[in-house]
Amino acid sequence: MRERLDRLLKEALSELGNAASKEAALQVKAKYLGRKGELSSLLKELASLTGDDKRGAGELINNAKNSLEAAVGVRLSGFDEKEMAERLSAERVDVTLPGRCVYPGKLHPVTQVLSEVEEIFLNLGFTIAEGPEVELDSYNFEALNIPKDHPARDMQDTFYVSGDVLLRTHTSPVQIRVMERAAPPLRVIAPGTVYRRDSDITHTPMFHQVEGFMVDEGVTFANLKAVLTHFLHRLFGEKTSVRFRPSFFPFTEPSAEVDIRCVICSGKGCRVCKGSGWLEILGAGMIHPNVFKSVNYDYEKFSGFAFGLGIERIAMLKFGIDDLRLFFENDLRFLRQF
Repeated sequence: MRERLDRLLKEALSELGNAASKEAALQVKAKYLGRKGELSSLLKELASLTGDDKRGAGELINNAKNSLEAAVGVRLSGFDEKEMAERLSAERVDVTLPGRCVYPGKLHPVTQVLSEVEEIFLNLGFTIAEGPEVELDSYNFEALNIPKDHPARDMQDTFYVSGDVLLRTHTSPVQIRVMERAAPPLRVIAPGTVYRRDSDITHTPMFHQVEGFMVDEGVTFANLKAVLTHFLHRLFGEKTSVRFRPSFFPFTEPSAEVDIRCVICSGKGCRVCKGSGWLEILGAGMIHPNVFKSVNYDYEKFSGFAFGLGIERIAMLKFGIDDLRLFFENDLRFLRQF
């Protein structure tokens, strides 16, 4: 038994020393120390021995097993240390490389402009209202005096979900919803996302708009001009020239387009203002009596004005951006400038 154990231990230590990898060393361990290994086979032979022979053989086998387990542990530790050294060498930090800049988070330029617009009107006593983006035809068109044959209903402009359900094309439906549940006096702005079937450098299928309106007794076009002129002076500067041009909107009468002196060329004429020296900035007008009828307001007692403006267009002018699509591409090189 002693000779067999010495020979077996010598063979095991030799194979362990020749193991070129951790996996090979584990195979040697399984061959000699596993449940079906060489030493386990010797332990089974103890059943045929008796007395002192059995005790002596058992002691020899245990000593050989302990010696081999210790040798395997040392060998495996060596492979682990070598692996760790290789990992540390491969993953070490190259201190000669330039550092990585971590940029602070910033508000999106559209969010910045929207917040500025809201602050101006909040300071004028307006409140903020919201409404659903998936809207009913009756709120988006009918209640706003837009008849069935109006061009705004054309499928090329509106995303229809079904015959009577659509993605709102403006935030003006919020005006109807507010007036349905509240009586004058009202001063409200309704910022939000709107959708139209259009896409080029100045239009996107989704954009942001702010609808605003004021309803009370004795509200006149002069009030409309005063509020919007103050708003545009706060937004673009006190020296910004403002003009009102006659226009048409089905939900206001009279209606007007509001322009500002071109902020790019200061009115001298450029590509942005198409040589006119003026930039169209928003649409406005006195609320049409038919709109008041749809919400059961007494149009002979109450009057009011409404206006709507696109946030992306204002952001383009404030920041000198010539392509609306840049706002939606999420290019960090662009967004970090704001």
